Amino acid sequence: MKLKMIHENYNVADLAASLEFYEKALGLKEVRRNEAEDGSYIIVYIGNELSEFELELTWLRDKEGAYNLGDEEFHLAFRAPDFDAAHKLHKEMGCICFENEAMGIYFIKDPDGYWLEVVPGA
Repeated sequence: MKLKMIHENYNVADLAASLEFYEKALGLKEVRRNEAEDGSYIIVYIGNELSEFELELTWLRDKEGAYNLGDEEFHLAFRAPDFDAAHKLHKEMGCICFENEAMGIYFIKDPDGYWLEVVPGA
C-alpha cells in the first residue's frame, strides 16, 4: 500500500511571527485555516504552487513555555533553484543556524527553533 504524504505539523508560540517568517524565508503562504470556536487553537496550513505538500502550523492558546524540539535532529528540507540568492536572503535575515560547506547545504531556524534544511537544485 502506498499513501501520499500531505503535511507536517509544527506547533508555534507566535502564529503571526511564524507566518511572516515562512513567507519571507521560504515563500510559503497561508492556504487555509481552522479556528476553534472557543479560541483554544488556530491551525494554519501553508504552502506554495511548487508542491501539494503543506506545513501545518498549530497555535495553542493555553500552551505555556517553549516546545521541546528534542535534539533538533528532525527537519524539513527545501530545494533552492537559486541557492546563492536564498543563502543571501537567509544571511540577511540572520536565521542561518548551521552550514555544511562540504555538503553544500545549510540550515535555517524558524522563530520556534525548528531547523529547515536548504539544498541547491532545480
